[in-house]
Amino acid sequence: MFILGNTVYGFFALVFAGGQGERGFPVIIGMATALGILVAFGGGALLIRGGTPGEKGFGMGMMIGWALVTICTVGFCTGVNPAVYDLAAGSI
Repeated sequence: MFILGNTVYGFFALVFAGGQGERGFPVIIGMATALGILVAFGGGALLIRGGTPGEKGFGMGMMIGWALVTICTVGFCTGVNPAVYDLAAGSI
């Protein structure tokens, strides 16, 4: 579920950030990264605190999903790779 959500969310974040120019791109991507981490780990922690086993499993899945996406894409899809912030400068 996280992978699908991150794909849609990341695409729209990149499209929006792409129109902001060199100064706005890193800011928008940084805010999208922070929000993604907050949703994955904050929402996951809240779900783990929930009472049903399904909620706990979904919360763990969100956290594990974030970690797997980060590892498998070397941080590009979750925004934790520093090279993502250099895209606006054209260094990649």
